[in-house]
Amino acid sequence: MENSGSTVGTVTATELAGALTVDLERIMGLFRSLTEPGGLSLTAAATLASIERFGPQRLTALAAREGVTQPAMTQLISRLEDAGQVRRESDPDDGRVVLVTITDEGRATLAHRRDSRATRLALILAQLSPDHLAALDAARPALDALAGVPRADDPARSTSH
Repeated sequence: MENSGSTVGTVTATELAGALTVDLERIMGLFRSLTEPGGLSLTAAATLASIERFGPQRLTALAAREGVTQPAMTQLISRLEDAGQVRRESDPDDGRVVLVTITDEGRATLAHRRDSRATRLALILAQLSPDHLAALDAARPALDALAGVPRADDPARSTSH
């Protein structure tokens, strides 16, 4: 990591990374607890969200992005296709290539999942002080920037197909 020793305020990027790792693990636990039982798996939801965000993609790109094998992604896409969440289409630039596209039903599923989580999270946020709520709101641009940083280990981010 090039900037691992750079200073951010009074803390180095390395020190901040260590602290954020612990915090993000706890936040992910909270986030998982917001999911309604019986819904999509985390990988299925992340795959749908990736297709929604980046557009139609090859199975190989989806597998790389989600950190699963191509056979596992093929099975997941088959299940999502059977449920009407995605469809496979020929790439208009190369008819031999199959792209996975999200359907309107897939978008509706993601919207419902997000609304449900937001409702549950609002109940938790209501227990925080106004200062903590303001701090979380102020951190949103930095969190968005962090989530948008390209990762060298994610070949799928460099292209939407």
